[in-house]
Amino acid sequence: MLQACLIGLVSGLASVLLGQGVGWLGGWRQHVSHLLPALLTLPIIGVSGGFLAGWLVERIAPEAAGSGMSEVKAVLAKVPMPLNFRIALVKLVGATLVLASGIPLGREGPTVQIGAALANQLSRWFPTSPEHRRQLIAAGAGAGLAAAFNAPIAGVLFVVEELLQDVSDITLGTAILASFIGSVVARICGTRSLDLNLHLATPNTSFDALEIPFYLLLGILAGAGGILFNRGIIACLELRRRFLKISLPWRMGLAGLVTGLALASLPLVFRDNAGLRELLLTGEANWQLVALVFWVQFLLILFTYASGAPAGLLVPTLGLGAALGYLVGTLSHNLLALGLATTYARVGMGAFFCGVARVPITAVIIVFEMTTDFNLVLPLMIVSVTAYLVAEALEEGSLYDHLLEFKGIHLSKEATSQAPWMQLTAANVMQRRVETLTSTMSLDEALQAFSQSSHRHFPILEDGQLVGILTQRDITNPSKTGLNNNPTVAEVMAPEPITARPDDTLTHVLHLLNRYSINCLPVVQGRRLVGIITRGDIIRAEADYLNASEDFPSSKPEPSHVVYHTKAPETGRGRLLLPLSNPKTAGMLLEMAMVIARDRHYEIECLHIIVVPRHRILAETQVSISASIRLLRQAVRLGRKHNIPVHTQIRVAHDLSQAVLQTIKDRHVNLVLMGWKGSTVTPGRVFSRVVDAVIRQAACDIVLVKLNEYSQFERWLVPIAGGSNARQAIQLLPALTSLSKTPTVKLCQVFEPDQAKRDTTNLEKAANFLEQQINGLVTISAVNANSVSEAILDCAKHNRSDVIVLGASRERMLSQVVHGNIPATISRNSNQTVILVRAASAI
Repeated sequence: MLQACLIGLVSGLASVLLGQGVGWLGGWRQHVSHLLPALLTLPIIGVSGGFLAGWLVERIAPEAAGSGMSEVKAVLAKVPMPLNFRIALVKLVGATLVLASGIPLGREGPTVQIGAALANQLSRWFPTSPEHRRQLIAAGAGAGLAAAFNAPIAGVLFVVEELLQDVSDITLGTAILASFIGSVVARICGTRSLDLNLHLATPNTSFDALEIPFYLLLGILAGAGGILFNRGIIACLELRRRFLKISLPWRMGLAGLVTGLALASLPLVFRDNAGLRELLLTGEANWQLVALVFWVQFLLILFTYASGAPAGLLVPTLGLGAALGYLVGTLSHNLLALGLATTYARVGMGAFFCGVARVPITAVIIVFEMTTDFNLVLPLMIVSVTAYLVAEALEEGSLYDHLLEFKGIHLSKEATSQAPWMQLTAANVMQRRVETLTSTMSLDEALQAFSQSSHRHFPILEDGQLVGILTQRDITNPSKTGLNNNPTVAEVMAPEPITARPDDTLTHVLHLLNRYSINCLPVVQGRRLVGIITRGDIIRAEADYLNASEDFPSSKPEPSHVVYHTKAPETGRGRLLLPLSNPKTAGMLLEMAMVIARDRHYEIECLHIIVVPRHRILAETQVSISASIRLLRQAVRLGRKHNIPVHTQIRVAHDLSQAVLQTIKDRHVNLVLMGWKGSTVTPGRVFSRVVDAVIRQAACDIVLVKLNEYSQFERWLVPIAGGSNARQAIQLLPALTSLSKTPTVKLCQVFEPDQAKRDTTNLEKAANFLEQQINGLVTISAVNANSVSEAILDCAKHNRSDVIVLGASRERMLSQVVHGNIPATISRNSNQTVILVRAASAI
């Protein structure tokens, strides 16, 4: 915002210098033409001013030639073109010389390029991001336009409608500040030559519904005239390129000569462009003179602009529009005796402006701000929209688009929008694996979490929903931590944190980070936490784009590296992955893997992972694999005993979960069987850092096993509530119960306390299936309880169960597993073996 204010100030001052310079030198030119023969002085002044301006542009800054509006638009579209202080200075001096010499062009193009160039230079002196620099350049251009016309709202709308085509908060904020300050500076210090109310005794304007056909006619003529004007500009540039092969100073000198001769030969009113506009807007001219003004100005503008003069085209289009409107107004008054020609002249300014630049909203506002006449708004809207529709129907694109195409620069619609990396959303860049804490956790536990993690902030969850965020600053703030002897996280955290949604653009995310001076942003869907995004994530995304990284838009960790593997005959219908790490539990997990593989005719893939520090290169790290090989050979021997193919591999990785997920993908795994501690010391985790990542991301069936000390498999308790996870658990039971010779299975379903009518259809279906598949007793039980986990624990205690198999106790089991407390509560408070099943279809 401070940069936007500074840009508005310098842009306004530059516009004042240009206006004062043109006014002083132009007044001197007219004074001399009255003292000496005009036919001699005006051509000489025109040649001199044009030649000198051309020499400065050619020698110092060739990029300053022309209007400058199209060059600014190209820079904003990421076309590599220079835009700096040198160009701004040459543009200022060159435009002053050519406009003061009488060339019938405008100063709004130079002020736009000067403002943009100064903004670009300032943004380089005060380093900022490329996207923010782009917005500041647009703000400088808007400030230049606002200062030239004394129309701050039009300056903002021109940025939004033509230059950036963006209405984000940052774009609007910078453009509004810069345009406002630029306009204020111009109003206080400038000549205000384009402020019509200052120079005209404005007659009363009028509007009658019967005049609408004439305003429609004016809009049609302005749209067609805009097309003729644009094509004329391009045609003259093409003719100059083909046939007028002389240097820029001589071309501009020739333009000044022709202009001087024309002005000397025409009535005195033609020698002052501002006076010419006054003549049209006060109604003091007859229609014959106005028609002459229109065509003379039209041809002179085409010829002089084709020379490369550093001046603009918008102010001349206002003059042409005023003449065209005056003619239509005269027709309306003669036929219907309605309306004033001066009203049509003001309205025609906006119509022709829109036909050339294709900015209907800016056209309405700029004329309204110049006249401050509210009666003009409705006819302005009619003619501007009509001119826009007619012009676009005949030929798409504004004059500035065609000027860029003439120079070989073709901008697509996407080119003027945000950079490709900024079109990403939070979902493309965010970290999906988020370490979280619970609101009921004590501050001491939170301190322990910070000490064991590199993170400086933790999202806080309550019943699976985001309720706050805890930072290092919060836990070291005495005013918070001194609330009581042992505060909880809920007392210390920042409630209702600023969040983003997965579909928010990175521009919006950056805006939130900057506006609230924060370094991370939780990403939520509703109130469910789905990820977190930090400034570092955005920097990596931008770096990937700038470096043309192959894995753009997100940077992937180094893949795990296989250092040992064995193969067995690939005769199975599928593949079961068994990560092994603890020799104490490996034997029982292998037995369970064998019975599942035998039941489903699967092969077994045994995996051992060796984790190395992140700063080491995996392929170059020396590791000892002898103990790992002994563990895997145990699996191979057991596979031979059961006649089941067993493949083995040892991977070196920086991250356990990444290695497991990579193996699942590389080996086309159908089911993962993993050991589970049953509880975790990692704050905010349900199972563990590794298991949570796998259960979220693995596109296959997953079975987690928490083994008790005795590992008996006689009495089985299976809670049922329907859903794919419950069905998967039931499908696995025949294989798992084969670990016992005489298994007994109890199926239970928990209902709400006030649910008198209990639907036990799922229980009965599961029981009928198991009775046909297992050699043992199957019973069912339906209970009413407030707490699902407590009901299951009570049932396990009374049934003296050895194993609890959790499928889904509610719908959306995966959401409950990750964010709820049922599996964690059961495993933490029971001595039984707990098996948790997640079906691939439950992701």
